Amino acid sequence: MSSAMFQRLIHPAHQRRSAKTVEVFGWILLAESPLLLFAPHFVATVLQLPGLSEQAANYFRLVGLLVGGLGMLYVVSGRLDAEGFVFASLLDRPLVPFIMAALWYFDIVPGPLALLFALSDGASFLWTLSAWRAEHRSG
Repeated sequence: MSSAMFQRLIHPAHQRRSAKTVEVFGWILLAESPLLLFAPHFVATVLQLPGLSEQAANYFRLVGLLVGGLGMLYVVSGRLDAEGFVFASLLDRPLVPFIMAALWYFDIVPGPLALLFALSDGASFLWTLSAWRAEHRSG
């Protein structure tokens, strides 16, 4: 990794508002990740899910690892003002509420968990879209 890139990561020189929304979403994912990794039973209780078997808790931990990886990707891309990543997130995140609704409907994912992901991705998508549109209106 070049030292210039690392310096941009630590001290972003210029960061558009839409990139900042992506970074904040990444920090939210990074905050959720350790909870899923280290306290899956607590998360299940908060989401009012049935008690987790050890296998289910381990799947929660796996999801926590994946969520953490995505969080890191969002934070780094936002801090580096990666316009392509911001745009890609505008294509991906609006699909999440619909996918979660389908997973809930087919009884694959419990309602509270589907709602949490749908609201989180849906709200962050609208925030990023608003910032993106404002940036492109003003030139």
